[in-house]
Amino acid sequence: MLPTGALEALSDAVLAVATEQAVAPILQKLVDAARELVGARYAALGIPDDEEGFSEFLVSGLTESEIEAIGPLPHTHGMLDAVLQSTRSLRLPDLKDDPRYEGWWPRHHPDMRSLLGVPIVSKGSVIGAFYLTNKQGAEEFREADQTLIERFAAHAAVVIENARLFEQSRELSVIEERNRLARDLHDSVTQTLFSLSLTAEAAAELVEEDPERARKEIQQLAELARSAIGEMRSLVFELRPADLVADGLIATLVKHIEIVRRVHGVSVELDVSGDRRIDGSIELALFRIVQEALNNALRHARANQIRISADIGDSRVRFVVTDDGTGFDPSGLPVRSKHLGLSSMEERARDLGGTLRIDSASGKGTIVILEVPV
Repeated sequence: MLPTGALEALSDAVLAVATEQAVAPILQKLVDAARELVGARYAALGIPDDEEGFSEFLVSGLTESEIEAIGPLPHTHGMLDAVLQSTRSLRLPDLKDDPRYEGWWPRHHPDMRSLLGVPIVSKGSVIGAFYLTNKQGAEEFREADQTLIERFAAHAAVVIENARLFEQSRELSVIEERNRLARDLHDSVTQTLFSLSLTAEAAAELVEEDPERARKEIQQLAELARSAIGEMRSLVFELRPADLVADGLIATLVKHIEIVRRVHGVSVELDVSGDRRIDGSIELALFRIVQEALNNALRHARANQIRISADIGDSRVRFVVTDDGTGFDPSGLPVRSKHLGLSSMEERARDLGGTLRIDSASGKGTIVILEVPV
């Protein structure tokens, strides 16, 4: 059984790592925590790839200049590979006495003696390993050190897998956004440009035989061009990543609304209660849901007036988006599959542990109510 001090150190390390979501910062926190837990001079965490190398190799105990001097990522050979080949840990007083030691270090690599190698195992497979060397204050690592890192490695496996799932989910969200924008580009701008082309051809044919009609066609041409420019500006704005990290959710939403007002010439009001910062990933998801609701009101409901209310409380966030547009049947499958992205909005809300309710009917406008616990 681990002593109380070791258990507290392990708990603190796990909690510190759990605050991250992206893979790279998590790996660095893991290797830093592992080195501190057992008092190692040096530590590394390697994630192998499928080509006898490492996709990630994070180190602790070396400066940036020392890491740069050592050179590129190592390959999975020698003692590094030995730890990856089994789900059992490897503890040696002097790694140079092991027959798997290859007898050399890269230039500028520090000399290493005592070794504690602990595989990181997920679902029965080794997904990475901790390499801890040069126990400080002792000739070698103890059995208690091995037990401590083995427990930490079990937590690390869960954290790494969750981070990978989070990044995969984020990548899928990016693909989903790109697909939606591609559909919008085809549905709106492409059709407008096609109309613009036909109108230009008609005007050219009428210039000599009916100048008055040609003039009207040219006026229509100018109107279509302005519409296409507006649509393109709106889509380009959506492609740009919102600066939520620097500005926060409400400030970013205010900027977006200002662009929408200028591009589309509609009335958009925003009422805010309790503007405070919340987790960045939650802010991004909330922004995307509200952005989608606003886009639907503009492009599909053809609304003239839109009202957004935001209530950011201590334990709950509530957004209500109301428009005076044409309305629709929220349960209609054709509507969902063709334009509105309602399923995507609902899925985002569910991922946040919240709810999305849509009240609408033909000719009655639409109300979107989003509630998420924070």
